[in-house]
Amino acid sequence: MSKILFVVTGATHWTLADGTRHPTGFWAEEAVAPYQAFTAAGHEVTVATPGGVVPTVDQGSLAPEMNGGPEGAERIAAGLDAFAELRKPVRLEDIDLAEYDAVFYPGGHGPMEDLAVNADSGRLLAAALDSGKPLGVVCHGPAALLAATRADGGNAFAGYRLTGFTNAEETQAGLADKAKWLLQTRLVEAGAAFQEGEPWAPHVVVDRNLVTGQNPASSVQLAQELLRKLG
Repeated sequence: MSKILFVVTGATHWTLADGTRHPTGFWAEEAVAPYQAFTAAGHEVTVATPGGVVPTVDQGSLAPEMNGGPEGAERIAAGLDAFAELRKPVRLEDIDLAEYDAVFYPGGHGPMEDLAVNADSGRLLAAALDSGKPLGVVCHGPAALLAATRADGGNAFAGYRLTGFTNAEETQAGLADKAKWLLQTRLVEAGAAFQEGEPWAPHVVVDRNLVTGQNPASSVQLAQELLRKLG
């Protein structure tokens, strides 16, 4: 049995370019599907958030139209109810990477608000990358990679092949023209070799111990890849 650390946003909103707050949090499927895959394989999950706050689910991620219909929405809601660790997170600031065998970051727009500028998360990500332990990040979760800077000011993920929620997807979701910045653009500016797949289709990129998924549809495939790396 391995211990897997889920680092989840503690944000409840995403501040847009005009200063308004877009309600958000973590995206349900991106947390639930990997959690189910990991626990079904016998692994233990711990959830960490900035300050140890109980994370907020993005209500939009529970809508039937986001889950293939009412049946899918009910399945995700039930999975969320069963994910007890979400209701008792530990403080991200207190995490010792040595206690975990893998690290996973789900998305939602929340990471754009808090994890993108969280130094504790950034140090953890750089340490996880350097450790060789499996590191999985999906959708808007890669916003957290922007805080992973080296002593020389460069980004720890510069030169890595990775993916995340694309500018095309943000545009189709109707938020690109309202955003302060776009994830794909910022990751490219940080030096990442961003790999863009078709909008909304499963797309997972593996580079060494780093496994990234483009969107919610990629979360199951990403989890399977992390399980393979865990052996």
